[in-house]
Amino acid sequence: MACFLAPAGVAIVTTIAQKVVKNKEEKPIGEQTAHTRGKWTQRLRWLNTMLWGGVVLLALEHLWHGEVVPWPPFLTAMQTPGEVGPMLHEILTYGLTMTAVILVAWGIVVGIVELRSRDRRTSEAKPEKVAGGA
Repeated sequence: MACFLAPAGVAIVTTIAQKVVKNKEEKPIGEQTAHTRGKWTQRLRWLNTMLWGGVVLLALEHLWHGEVVPWPPFLTAMQTPGEVGPMLHEILTYGLTMTAVILVAWGIVVGIVELRSRDRRTSEAKPEKVAGGA
């Protein structure tokens, strides 16, 4: 009915956070290296893409099934007081579960990227041994 509202709420918060982080990363701060500049802006952009993509797809699916309509109150469950309880239950169970899965998937992606960038930095920092040296 309205499970897409949970990831939509989180997407709104992370979009605001992305804009704040972007403004902070654009300000010159002492010894901010190219490695750290834009790092979290990009990662929050990944999260926002995942969240907003899920919200759009779920909203279209609910629109297709007639659970969302283009006139107030927009959610058909809001028209009948008896359906508000099941709608809230769906938001709290399915919506929060989907949001958690998206956050875990994003965390795994960020973890993999961080590990790969650390490996790359350590391999670039190590001096190469000369073969056949005396």
